[in-house]
Amino acid sequence: MLDRLPVVIEPLGFAERGKRLVGALKVSEFIRLSGELLDNSGVVEIDFSFDKEGRLAIVSGEIKANLNLQCQSCLGQFVLSINRQFKLGLVSSMEQADRLASDCEPLILNNKKISLNELVEDELLLALPDFPRHEYECSEMSKGKELEVNNDEQQQMNSNNPFSVLAELKNTGD
Repeated sequence: MLDRLPVVIEPLGFAERGKRLVGALKVSEFIRLSGELLDNSGVVEIDFSFDKEGRLAIVSGEIKANLNLQCQSCLGQFVLSINRQFKLGLVSSMEQADRLASDCEPLILNNKKISLNELVEDELLLALPDFPRHEYECSEMSKGKELEVNNDEQQQMNSNNPFSVLAELKNTGD
């Protein structure tokens, strides 16, 4: 594990040399990701390998993180554990991207150098669910709240209904 990861990397050069990057980055360094989190404390562990498959340069690796998100069901905090594995083919055009193998996603390079943080942040953003929520804890609680709200709404509708007296008379048979 490196004491310090590089800020900017040259993925094509790294692939030529078969380089590997292993280390940790602070969650607080990811600006776009911070907007999705309740708390940006913690670290993201990375393990990247740069290789070549034929003439194609490949970046493959694993990203692990525990991110503090807000549950969209109960609005409480929960920790999402991410263990994302990926494989990126380094290409310079969409035509090359279309020819990649099905197990490989394209990484289109406009420059020879890219930001390591941006690469990691893109993968983390892709790993986030569309609607973050607890898997089990709040599902029963939110159903109870929904039922309670529906009962309150029904009582309020009945009390505001000018024909509620007639409905009561109809039910009593008078």
